[in-house]
Amino acid sequence: MRSPETFLVRRASSSGAIKNLATVSSSLLPAFGTTIDEGYLQLRKYIIAPYDRRYRWWQTFLVVLVIYSAWASPFELAFRKVAHGAGSLMPVDLIVDGFFAFDIILTFFVAYLDKSTYLLVDNPRKIARRYLTKLWFPLDVASTLPFNLIYRLFTGHMNTGEVFGFLNLLRLWRLRRVSQLFSRLEKDTRFSYFWTRYCKLISVTLFAVHSAGCFLFWMAYNYKVKENTWIGKQMNNFKDRSIWLNYTYSIYWSITTLTTVGYGDLHAENTGEKVFNIFFMLFNIGLTAYLIGNMTNLVVHSATQTFAIRDAINQILRYTSKNRLPEHFKEQMLAHMQLKFRTKELQHEEVLQDLPKAIRSGIAEHLFKRTVGKTYLFKGVSDDLIAQLVCEMKAEYFPPKVDIIMQNEVSTDFYILVSGSLDLVTYKDGGEQFLSKLGPADIAGDIGVIFNVPQPFTVRSRRLSQVIRISHQHFKQLVQPHVDDGRTIISNFVQHFRSLKEELVEEIPYITELVVSIHLAQYS
Repeated sequence: MRSPETFLVRRASSSGAIKNLATVSSSLLPAFGTTIDEGYLQLRKYIIAPYDRRYRWWQTFLVVLVIYSAWASPFELAFRKVAHGAGSLMPVDLIVDGFFAFDIILTFFVAYLDKSTYLLVDNPRKIARRYLTKLWFPLDVASTLPFNLIYRLFTGHMNTGEVFGFLNLLRLWRLRRVSQLFSRLEKDTRFSYFWTRYCKLISVTLFAVHSAGCFLFWMAYNYKVKENTWIGKQMNNFKDRSIWLNYTYSIYWSITTLTTVGYGDLHAENTGEKVFNIFFMLFNIGLTAYLIGNMTNLVVHSATQTFAIRDAINQILRYTSKNRLPEHFKEQMLAHMQLKFRTKELQHEEVLQDLPKAIRSGIAEHLFKRTVGKTYLFKGVSDDLIAQLVCEMKAEYFPPKVDIIMQNEVSTDFYILVSGSLDLVTYKDGGEQFLSKLGPADIAGDIGVIFNVPQPFTVRSRRLSQVIRISHQHFKQLVQPHVDDGRTIISNFVQHFRSLKEELVEEIPYITELVVSIHLAQYS
């Protein structure tokens, strides 16, 4: 047995570089307690991995041939001229059968996944034993054998009996490959789930229409009194007419019956056709329910977010109207709600909450460490403390003209601006006064958090802004064990405070006294 580790991803080249993680197989999960031998990652010679890119392309090519078989098998049963006359499809059938015969041989060299250990088995004897003991092998062989050609080789003449037409229907066993392809595409994030599912439903419908039309024409063709058939009433000597004209009539009847239109121009004439119509219409009930159910599910799924946005907006409108809130509050609430839905896929916590802590820490460092390191407060601080801080930070988006921090509110968090722009505003003499503008890598709310006092300013977003925040509690818990880093942070804050504009310092005279006392304590 071999570990499936090297076959979890599609390879870009022989060098083994990972190209796309969207093709990861969800079935290759090692069982608990399973020991994976890292020294044997290569399969045996001449053994093919089931997730090898070249083998997958081969399987996709066979699906194209399956589509031909699904069309040709019922068609050759209904229209004998195509199966045995001039312009016969037999040469094409033999070529297609040859490809599937080669695939049967190839299957004896394809490793398989052991469901008990979730390891790839590359032992040729075990691969052969598993394939030969499964139902797949006899059905693969039966669907590939050219029975008509074999009969001709043994008897010396061609048999046009109905039995060979029904034996050719064994080729429909190959349709399982199409089902497997659609199942794989539905899990592949590189393809739209909606259009993949839609193509699957269309394929099922077309196959049902084609098969029903061919079977009903076969019944009319083999009925004793041709005039007492569904097509004989409309077209005399239909046996001598063009194959494609008869096929058009058959498909027309099948579609009008499937869609329950039933114009009445083509209808069952004898008992056999009526019995077939009964079962076909019962089948149509199930097929229609399946199609409508799936299409409804796809449409509703694609519109789920739209419905959620509309419901959230309606709730906000009802709330603001009932409580008679000012217009600017309503605008801020609506802007925040819309931004929340637009950036849903970018929400840091929602994406990472189910991941292991080590992965979350690595991602947080990659996203935020550079920005945190640029802030004045953490210059000269150890990488260890910064790594711990970024792991506790949360990313948020704010639309324009939204108050992120309110003046005199209790200090709970401070914010580091990643992108966008913020305004510092204070309320004085009954009006607002603009104090300063903050840009990327600037900090808001730091004064309130460091001194544990109410926030001295209102912080408002000037335009769409992304910030990362950390709570007062987490900040102090992480800094407390790092004494030297704590001193560096206080020193950075004191130097930054001295560089503030005079109009800012004048608004917080009590903070000036605290800064002076801290500075004296540092050098005492």
